[in-house]
Amino acid sequence: MDRWSKTTIFYSGFLFLIIVFARLLRVSANAEGDALNALKTNLADPNSVLQSWDPTLVTPCTWFHVTCNNDNSVTRVDLENANLSGQLVSQLGQLTNLQYLELYSNNISGRIPNELGNLTSLVSLDLYLNNLSGPIPDTLGRLQKLRFLRLNNNTLNGRIPLSLTTINTLQVLDLSNNQLTGPIPVNGSFQLFTPISFANNPLEALPVSPPPPISPTTPSPSQVLCGLVLPP
Repeated sequence: MDRWSKTTIFYSGFLFLIIVFARLLRVSANAEGDALNALKTNLADPNSVLQSWDPTLVTPCTWFHVTCNNDNSVTRVDLENANLSGQLVSQLGQLTNLQYLELYSNNISGRIPNELGNLTSLVSLDLYLNNLSGPIPDTLGRLQKLRFLRLNNNTLNGRIPLSLTTINTLQVLDLSNNQLTGPIPVNGSFQLFTPISFANNPLEALPVSPPPPISPTTPSPSQVLCGLVLPP
């Protein structure tokens, strides 16, 4: 095989790899676009804030309110204060590189999908000031990079999942103004949070800490007489 043939084979193989990689990126971007389009079709949008969400585009990275990384993978969805109503969709769990899901101050109802527990890159989950109901999914305990979890001012019910206490990165927690019941977890990361994080729920009261033990006092020499301790 001459040098020209080897060079041709090399560049043909290299070009093939580029095409395959580009197609993989396109498939990934399209999957994320499909997931976001599923959300769009499930929401009422009277102010047309989702008008740019065109599912025929190769990638959702050009859509308003969507941010992507250098690999054209979705990292942020910012739809706060958008007057949206409807329900969340399980397909959101396909946005595996998502770091910020900001859907607060809307009229979104229904349950929080269990599939949000697949968003293991998530740093901030803000769903407060909506009409969400049902339990807090136990699967949210998988979000081990989460720093901000704000679900306040909904109608969530049931118990607070113990799995949330395993999120050691959690810095801000607000579950107030819901219909949560049962005990308030006090272990793990929840040791950082005060009762204000759980206010206005029919939860069981936090256990009262016992008073510190009283240290025994050593009697002075004047109190000791013939081996007996006299009262002061």
